[in-house]
This record gives sequence, C-alpha cells and structure tokens, in this order.
Amino acid sequence: MELTLFQYLVLFFGAVLSGLVDSIAGGGGLISIPLLLAVGVPPHAAIATNKLQASFGSFTAMMRYRHGGLVAISDVYLGIILTAAGAASGALLVQQIDAEILKKAIPFVLAGLLVYTIARPQLGLTDQHAKLPENLIFVVFGLLLGFYDGFFGPGTGSFWMIVLAGLAGYNLKKATATTKVMNFTSNAVSLVIFLFSGRIIFLIGIVMGVGQLIGAWTGSHLVITRGTRFVRIFFILVVSVTVLDLFIKQF
Repeated sequence: MELTLFQYLVLFFGAVLSGLVDSIAGGGGLISIPLLLAVGVPPHAAIATNKLQASFGSFTAMMRYRHGGLVAISDVYLGIILTAAGAASGALLVQQIDAEILKKAIPFVLAGLLVYTIARPQLGLTDQHAKLPENLIFVVFGLLLGFYDGFFGPGTGSFWMIVLAGLAGYNLKKATATTKVMNFTSNAVSLVIFLFSGRIIFLIGIVMGVGQLIGAWTGSHLVITRGTRFVRIFFILVVSVTVLDLFIKQF
C-alpha cells in the first residue's frame, strides 16, 4: 500500500514514542497498532506488521539491558524456551480462538494489578524474597504470557513486570530488563509465524522499526541511569493509560 511522506513521519515518530514507553513499562502496542490502523493498514496486517517493528525495539532494549548488567540471557533460558513455545501456539491459533471473552477480562485484570502496585509502595524498589521458585515462574508464565502475546498482546510487558517483581522478588529495574528478553522472544517467534501469512508490510515495518530503535535505546538508558522509583512511577502511569484505553475500546 502507498502512504504519503507525512503518514510515514507520523508512523516513525509514533514508533519512537512506542519504543520509549515499551522499553520502560510495556504497553507500546497501544500506541503503534492504533497508528497503523489510522493510516489505513488492515487489522490483520497491522497486527503482523506491528510484530516486525516491535521486534526492533524489544531487541534493542534487551541488548541495552544485557550490556548494562541488568540481565544475563543464560540465567533466563528456561523462560525464553517456554515463552517461545507459548508465543508460537498463540500465533498459530489466533484465527481459531474466540478472544472476545479474554479481551473483556484483560482491563479488569490490569486494573487489579494497578491497584496491587499502588497499594504496595515498596514493590520492586529492592530485591525481595521470591514467593515461588524462579523456574516454576518461567514455566507457567512463559507459556501463558507467551501464548497471550502471540495472539493478542496488550499489557504483556506489564504482566511480566508484576509477575517478576511480585512473585520472583526482582527489583523493578531487573524485572524490566528480564521482561524485554521475554518480549523479544514472543515478538520474534510470532514474527516468524506471521511471515508465512503474507500480511506484513515490510516498508512500514522497517520505517517504524528504526523509530523503535531510537525510542527503545532512550528508554532503556533511562531505566539504567535512573532509580527504581522512576520505573515505578512510569509503570503506574502507563498501566493507568492502558487500562483506560482498553475499557474505552471494549465497553
């Protein structure tokens, strides 16, 4: 499809903002997907193309956090494997599953997570004692959240952050870094599957991908250089907007 230069600029700068937000607190898809739809990209193509551009951002943030010493890939390999399996299943079954019930439930679940986060001001400020074994968390939530991201997606990063901070005892900087590893895994696996659908618009995806690189590098740099309180405040703001957006769209 053909777009004007102005539309490409809107998509590019929107992707910068999406990458910035997503690298800190998740929720970037709530910016990028509406933009794709707004310029006339069909819904299925928008979802597929979004996986391409989002992979640029999640990979950039993951590598930035890795080089910053916040996450070691070898420490989370089990989560990567299970997330990949879940994402593949979700992307393959996306056309066969009625997601309407899940779509209506997600705003309430996220709202509950938001209340939980606000009610626990110390959550994620420092490392805490884990409530569940780390490997069990990666097995269960790798499959569940990988599957969810493969066929739906909004709020996946927020879910991972709460799981890792609330159940694994991670501080928010470490939780954010680990979340980006899982996000890139599910994005990349879903992207491979969507490549066979023929719905990805590569020029748009690459233009937005460059914007994602810029936004994700900036956002991950802020997480590394700022304290966990910065991440907490940003997380609460992003999840609040996410919940409001999903409630408006679904109800």
